[in-house]
Amino acid sequence: MRRDYFELNVEHVEWVDTDGEPRKPLVYIDFHGPDDLLRERLTGTEGDLLVAEETDVAFRLQGSHERDPDATGVVGVTNRITGDFVLELNEDADDVLRFIRAAREYGRRDGDDGSFRVEITVDGKPLVTYEKETFLVYDPDGNLLRRESLIPSGVEL
Repeated sequence: MRRDYFELNVEHVEWVDTDGEPRKPLVYIDFHGPDDLLRERLTGTEGDLLVAEETDVAFRLQGSHERDPDATGVVGVTNRITGDFVLELNEDADDVLRFIRAAREYGRRDGDDGSFRVEITVDGKPLVTYEKETFLVYDPDGNLLRRESLIPSGVEL
């Protein structure tokens, strides 16, 4: 599926930098392509749309975010059962890492490890909503960056 079919927008991350009122970070992923293609990828083995526990969200850097302020990467949502990619899209590393920091800080203030919401829409019409607590970040070589990732306590990787 083409990455340019997707548009990503985030909300509720600015409060971290301004010490404002904590709000759960939200990412909207809007799909502008063949509806049946996305639905097929979001459908599990039983024929129903995947639920949050059947998906994973990750970000793979394409360069060093510490050395390159313009570093980018690929946000991916995968089917946890099959390992297949549901969707991928290019994003700026700083934006994604800021989102993860907001999710982590939201959790600290709320008494847990962090959380965020993912809403996937098709041309603005809601398709699925996922409440997530894990957002893994990988370097360009595929190594997990634990410090940048959002990983609930007690989770073994």
